[in-house]
Amino acid sequence: MASSLYAPNLDDYLPSDSLPQEPPRTLNLRDLLDISPVLTEAAGAIVDDSFTRCFKSNSPEPWNWNIYLFPLWCLGVVIRYGLLFPLRTLTLLLGWLAFFAAFFPVHFLMKGQSKLKRKIERKLVEMMCSVFVASWTGVIKYHGPRPSSRPYQVFVANHTSMIDFIILEQMTAFAVIMQKHPGWVGFIQKTILESVGCIWFNRNDLKDREVVGRKLREHVQHPDNNPLLIFPEGTCVNNQYTVMFKKGAFELGSAVCPIAIKYNKIFVDAFWNSKKQSFTMHLVRLMTSWAVVCDVWFLEPQYLREGETSIEFTERVRDMIAARAGLKKVPWDGYLKHNRPSPKHTEEKQRMFAESVLRRLEKN
Repeated sequence: MASSLYAPNLDDYLPSDSLPQEPPRTLNLRDLLDISPVLTEAAGAIVDDSFTRCFKSNSPEPWNWNIYLFPLWCLGVVIRYGLLFPLRTLTLLLGWLAFFAAFFPVHFLMKGQSKLKRKIERKLVEMMCSVFVASWTGVIKYHGPRPSSRPYQVFVANHTSMIDFIILEQMTAFAVIMQKHPGWVGFIQKTILESVGCIWFNRNDLKDREVVGRKLREHVQHPDNNPLLIFPEGTCVNNQYTVMFKKGAFELGSAVCPIAIKYNKIFVDAFWNSKKQSFTMHLVRLMTSWAVVCDVWFLEPQYLREGETSIEFTERVRDMIAARAGLKKVPWDGYLKHNRPSPKHTEEKQRMFAESVLRRLEKN
């Protein structure tokens, strides 16, 4: 191996008139490999792209591979699509009809009784989320004490799909921080979920981020507000990894209550890849599966320790969630899934590469 690194491999193929007049220097393979650490980064990215793996849905291994199992698989398809899916769709439609019949009169006719109105709307939202979970035949196990409404506390959880919010909301009506969505999801956000104090933002709008930061600080100060829920990863991850947490939730001067969510993929993968699938089709996939199996752990509240920075606090809470849910930590910003790297980052990489090439040429 050592001899191959120092063996000439380019000069032999160049015509003599193209060579410089001074005695030619042998160009070794080692010189090419040593030209820049950027090449090392590129090779590492090709071999082990841990960022892409965070957002990749793993296809289930086929089990209907022989004459004995294939008829059972066909029977299962008929049951799931021909029987369970229509029944679940009917359950969801009846739930929506009952919800709207109760919600809109309360929302528009009880404006003078704000406290009672908020209580009824909270219970109705919890009921509708329970209908959603029933439409997937959700098997949800909650571990730990039930969340309560207190001032100066914020709940943070790892994020796999928008159904994370539904699963948590059926337990307690959280006020969630969520990206604005179009279509029927956007309609629900504006007309229904705002009644429980949810806050919406556009991740591409810097002004929205400033407004959300102010609303967060105001929300945690009032004891009558619903518990605040934040998904600090900022995007859906495939429930095998956890990407960097945004530190905004950890700079509010409040107790941080970690929530670990782990899905069992025995029947269906609950990960929602929003770039490849609409939320409607994601729900259809869940409703045509046998069941959605999930464990939720409400962990001990955490406080900023003396001498601890907000970033260290953020990582400590992320460690707790990753350990409890069995997730692998990776040092990536989840926003890179939606946005290209900034021009400054690209220019910095280009500058480093150019400087390394110039240094190498100067040595020669």
